[in-house]
Amino acid sequence: MSRRVRRRGSSSKEKEKAFIASPSFPETAEEYEISRPNCGVGLDWISLPDDTVVQLFSCLNYRDRASLASTCRTWRLLGSSPCLWTSLDLRAHRCDVDTASALSLRCANLRRLRFRGSESASAIINLHARDLREITGEYCRNITDATLSVIAARHEALESLQIGPDPCEKITSDSIRHVAMCCPRLRRLRLFGVREIDGFAFSALARHCPLLEEIALIECGNIDESAIGKVESLKFLSVAGSWNLKWASAASSWIKLPNLIGLDVSRTGVSPSAFLRLMLPSKNLKVVCALDCMAPQEEDNHDSVASSQAKGKLLLSSSTDVFKKIASLFTDTDTVVNEREVFGNWRSHGCGNKNLSDIMCWVEWVLSQSLLRIAEANSVGMNDFWLTQGAALLLSLMNSSQEDVQERAAAGLATFVVIDDENATVDPARAESVMKYGGIPLLLDLARSCREGLQSEAAKAIANLSVNAKVAKAVADEGGIRILADLARSTNRLVAEEAAGGLWNLSVGEEHKMAITEAGAVKALVDLIFKWPTGIEGVLERAAGALANLSADDKCSMEVAKAGGVHALVMLAKSCKIEGVQEQAARALANLAAHGDSNSNNAAVGQEAGALEALVQLTCSPNEGVRQEAAGALWNLSFDDRNREAIAAVGGVEALVTLATTCANASHGLQERAAGALWGLSVSEANSIAIGREGGVVSLIVLAHSDAEDVHETAAGALWNLAFYPGNALRIIEESGVPVLVHLCSSSGSKMARFMSALALAYMFDGRLDEFAVVGSSEGTSKSVSFEGARKMALKHIEALIHSFSDHQLFSMAAASSTPSALAQVLEATRIQEAGHLRCSSAEVGRFLTMLRNSTSILRACAAFALVQFTIPGGRHAMHHAGLLQKAGAARALRGAAASASGPIEAKVFARIVLRNLEYHLLEASI
Repeated sequence: MSRRVRRRGSSSKEKEKAFIASPSFPETAEEYEISRPNCGVGLDWISLPDDTVVQLFSCLNYRDRASLASTCRTWRLLGSSPCLWTSLDLRAHRCDVDTASALSLRCANLRRLRFRGSESASAIINLHARDLREITGEYCRNITDATLSVIAARHEALESLQIGPDPCEKITSDSIRHVAMCCPRLRRLRLFGVREIDGFAFSALARHCPLLEEIALIECGNIDESAIGKVESLKFLSVAGSWNLKWASAASSWIKLPNLIGLDVSRTGVSPSAFLRLMLPSKNLKVVCALDCMAPQEEDNHDSVASSQAKGKLLLSSSTDVFKKIASLFTDTDTVVNEREVFGNWRSHGCGNKNLSDIMCWVEWVLSQSLLRIAEANSVGMNDFWLTQGAALLLSLMNSSQEDVQERAAAGLATFVVIDDENATVDPARAESVMKYGGIPLLLDLARSCREGLQSEAAKAIANLSVNAKVAKAVADEGGIRILADLARSTNRLVAEEAAGGLWNLSVGEEHKMAITEAGAVKALVDLIFKWPTGIEGVLERAAGALANLSADDKCSMEVAKAGGVHALVMLAKSCKIEGVQEQAARALANLAAHGDSNSNNAAVGQEAGALEALVQLTCSPNEGVRQEAAGALWNLSFDDRNREAIAAVGGVEALVTLATTCANASHGLQERAAGALWGLSVSEANSIAIGREGGVVSLIVLAHSDAEDVHETAAGALWNLAFYPGNALRIIEESGVPVLVHLCSSSGSKMARFMSALALAYMFDGRLDEFAVVGSSEGTSKSVSFEGARKMALKHIEALIHSFSDHQLFSMAAASSTPSALAQVLEATRIQEAGHLRCSSAEVGRFLTMLRNSTSILRACAAFALVQFTIPGGRHAMHHAGLLQKAGAARALRGAAASASGPIEAKVFARIVLRNLEYHLLEASI
């Protein structure tokens, strides 16, 4: 796999996080040498005013603050200033009891806290931040009543509590009652996935929380709808995604709430009658959000809904123009608003109306939540919505002043463009709509934010969008490659992971590979592997995937090796147990080894301790993708003589024969690589004999039945190599391999497969086995195979292949004149382009020369045809073959074939072309 997309947010499982280490501090500035810029005017950083230093601290993330504070005691004190510690985001860190206790000295004035995971939820009471006003916990699936109750009891000044978006399945009404009793100043309560909330919980909220203005019960189970009506202070209510509501009771109760301004029933099964009742004119209810709901689209409701909107009640649904509806909130006396810029104008100029500002903030939040969920569900029938306004809405929300809204909008943008997770398919129209509305510069700007949560979500969106080639170009043109390279160096794993994903997808484009390398991303990607070597699936798979793409380029592959990439990738192949990581590491090693003619990476991979053993082991993986990439790596590595024998020494022959035997029903990619690896190993005599002995002949014959041309080529190539040795040739005949090779020779759509099948048949019937009239098994058992019948069938189809490359008129002209132009025309008509990549040994070349003297005219023509293909100027190994022919004294045999009175015309013309090719190479060598 060359690219990857992510549709959903981080996994709900609690992920491994980095501990926050407490730095040691020098006592004075003199103890720590602070570098000064080499400029005309000396800048004394130590003498900066305290308020300037504090302002500088405020622009940094926590890690950078800690690094800066470690320079001296003065800056350490300034780094602990209460104004810098009013807000704390621990989502990227593992916050246990010890960590929380270490941070507690700085948290006396803490007002806002964000954390991730149930362990962190249990630990935050040790921060001793009793004046906390806002707590947001993410991915707390295992948070319990006890934990939530203790949090509430320790933070009586709490005004906002949000736990989600993972379902809080272990939270019950009991803890909600405790929250109500302990937090009388509570204004906002947002809970996700609570299974049941009874009337006692709502009664407690009504009794003890007189300031409670907003309740959001997202995707919850059984809710006592009528009891919500007791919370008369309520201004905003969201039950988005909650499907077990009794809508008749809910509508009857909620319509009576005296202060209710906004209601969100998105993604629910609200009944048409209940929806109609909710839309009836009321004193306070102004906004009803019903995204992805059927009720607003019911014909019976259409006229009533239109009437309600005419009287000032606003409906935000998938079928309405959301921008236009929101713009209608602003009266003539308010700021003049362009409909598509309604959010931006409101943020820039305000409206002087607190109620309206509250509505806008709430609308931003419910829209960001529902748009993300709708994108995750990939709901059918939403494509027009996304193209006409969904993408623009998400981009508008990304400029929100609410951190949660920004991050959800960025996550929604990353998600809605992906229509097939498994195959990394991004909808081109959706991706380009983001580009159309100016999304790329906005995302890159957010990726430069000092807020790591936003960096992560923006990088993920850039990564997914970059699957589209047009968007990838826009990202590169806007400087996105350097931004992602910088983020890949982040000490925040979540940020580095998404940045690596962006580089992975961008590196698919050949035009971006060198830019990525020049931005220093290769070193950053390699460092990620060493930074998180085990147990971190996302970052390792993305880093290895990006390195794999980059390694496909010759120059970039050298940079990967220079940066320590070979060692890093081999380490992953050896020690990582995560299949996605194994697959990408093996693919990267395969690509590194693919440049054997232009750099030393092939040899370097083979010489890395444990590399070959690890790849051989990966061919036994239960995951097909891992097996495929490991076999591909061994195939490429087998082009190096030392690697070829080393692979065999660590059990490569046995493993690859087993793989070839078991992949008959697997993907064509795996079949091709399994046969290709055996083809590469079979170059040496010892390996070829071992492959035959281990049963490789039968496996390759089975694979040759494939309907894929690539598999035809590799299976035919391997059988050609094996057939050079008599024992294997006998096995091929015994195992009914001749009809299979004949079929390839005559019917394959690949010229290379047809050519190599003919060569394999020629090896088997060039006279070396003529002493066997009836072939017995090479192992000593009889199989009664008709040798002569197989020989006739083989020669017939070899002749047919030669004739298929013959134009009678051209050959007659060439035979009559032998002029360079006539021979050149024949050469052009008979050339098999890919055959230039084949490399023969001196023994093989000698065998073809011997075949030129064979009594069978068909074999003489076949040998001459093969030598033409191997010596064509411009071929990868043409000079090598010409040298072998010169050493073997081939000119005499070739002249004899060219002048033979009894030989076929093809043999004569082909021999003359080979002689001409040899003259060309001899002249080239002398220059």
